[in-house]
Amino acid sequence: MIASYLKALRAPFLAGSIVPVLIGASDRFSTAHVSFVAFLVTLGGVVFLHLGGNLINDYYDARGSDPVNLKVTPFSGGSRVIQDKEVGPTAILILALCFFCLALACGIWLTFKGRGYVMVIGVAGLVAGWIYSGPPLQLMSKGWGEILIFLAFGPLITFGTYYALSGDLSMRAFLLGVPQGFLITGVIWINEFPDYEADKQVGKQNLVVRLGLEKSRYLYAVIMLLSFVCILVYVIASYMSYLALVAFFSLPFALKAIHIAWHHYGEHDRIIPAQALTIQTLIVQGLLLSGTLALSKWF
Repeated sequence: MIASYLKALRAPFLAGSIVPVLIGASDRFSTAHVSFVAFLVTLGGVVFLHLGGNLINDYYDARGSDPVNLKVTPFSGGSRVIQDKEVGPTAILILALCFFCLALACGIWLTFKGRGYVMVIGVAGLVAGWIYSGPPLQLMSKGWGEILIFLAFGPLITFGTYYALSGDLSMRAFLLGVPQGFLITGVIWINEFPDYEADKQVGKQNLVVRLGLEKSRYLYAVIMLLSFVCILVYVIASYMSYLALVAFFSLPFALKAIHIAWHHYGEHDRIIPAQALTIQTLIVQGLLLSGTLALSKWF
């Protein structure tokens, strides 16, 4: 039973929220002291929101595309715990609400530490996690989900993390989340390829369904590469240290993923390596960026 609940959490996808927290924290660390306790509470709040969002997504997809999805991969198609009758949908919903409450508790703690806007930022994240999958908006089915994910898992997290640790509302911290925003959008985008037929069958009109797989591969390539273009622009504009260019060591992962998606966009089993490579690009680029931001304290 415990294994089933852990499976439902889809913990490997937490990289999409943990890495931008590290970027925001590293940016703060580059100029001032960072409270380790405040960092842990901030990280916990973001992780709890993400886990709640994962569970809500499973709960509502169990009423939508997941039951008819025959092309499940390790990265897409949901956790399947509801479909396989390992955990009931009500239990998934209750667990999601518990995680949202834990995130709220983290926000309250930070608020009492003098970070008044944390609740505003946190509620924005909570609302994003709900309206992506849940009624009445269910943006994942209306072609707005990808944009919401870009903002919620990129700029909003780096901006919110920096504020929680510093008390300052920083546009720089917001912009530092843009490269990760593109990559997490890339993760969502490539994961929609194997789900295409099931999503189309139940009327889930995400952007990949609207564009079709052949056209969507072009957008996937653009989304992935824009992440690196942003870093290059930031360095040229002296917005980031030249050290940030080491993030380009993650580019081969992205190029290989693009190559696979380009040639095998309609083959769900052969797209799996591209899904894995997209996540690897996000992790490696993000860790390299956060590392260079921290090192810029001394360079």
